[in-house]
Amino acid sequence: MELKNYMEDVVTSYVDEAAKKDGEFCNCPKCRLDVIALALNELKPKYVVTDKGYAYARMRELEAQYRTDVIVETTKAMQMVKSRPRH
Repeated sequence: MELKNYMEDVVTSYVDEAAKKDGEFCNCPKCRLDVIALALNELKPKYVVTDKGYAYARMRELEAQYRTDVIVETTKAMQMVKSRPRH
């Protein structure tokens, strides 16, 4: 395994899920990556290097506050990109 910021997986997954539900969001690669970058800049990174660390990070994802933080920051980032897309 290599060094990995697990939050990238979490945020990317949520952006993909939210983009399907939001008919107004441009899901082009540039807008999608802008949202992911903006959200990740506001969230605490969670680096893992082992399979055990990855499993621990997945378990933490079930915590309500953790999930709420991801949803809030990703939603704010999507609103920002929707209001001023760079494409």
